[in-house]
Amino acid sequence: MRRIVGPILLSTLLLLSGCATDRRNDALAHTMIAYANAVRWDGFEAAEQFVDPKVRDAHPVTDLDRERFKQVQVNDYDDGNGPVASGENEVRQNVRISLTNLHTQSVRTIVDRQVWRYDPEKGKWWLETGIPNLNQ
Repeated sequence: MRRIVGPILLSTLLLLSGCATDRRNDALAHTMIAYANAVRWDGFEAAEQFVDPKVRDAHPVTDLDRERFKQVQVNDYDDGNGPVASGENEVRQNVRISLTNLHTQSVRTIVDRQVWRYDPEKGKWWLETGIPNLNQ
C-alpha cells in the first residue's frame, strides 16, 4: 500500500503546484494587459491602482505629477518581449512609452523599467516600481 500512496501523493502535489503556477501565470498575463490598457486609454491615475499599496503609501503621487500626466497623451506602449522572471514571485519588464505633449505636440519616448511582485495570499501581481516617471 505504501508503494502506491507515495507516488500518488507526489503526483497530486506536483499537479497542485502546477495549478498554482498556472494561476500565477494567468494572473500575470491578465494584469499586464489590464495595466497596459490603463496606461494607454484610462490614464496614469487608473494605472496607479496597480501599484503595491505599500509603495503608494510610501511614495504618493504629487499634485505636480498629476498635472504632468494630464499634459501628455500615450501614443504607444511597447512591452517588447514581455516580462522576464527574476525570482519565484517577481518579474521585470522594460516598456517603451511614446508620449505626445498636448500643448506643444512634441513626441518623446520614455523607458519604464518595471518590477512586478506576486502576492500568493491575494493571488495578485503588484507593480513595485510605481507609475512611469515622465521626467526622463
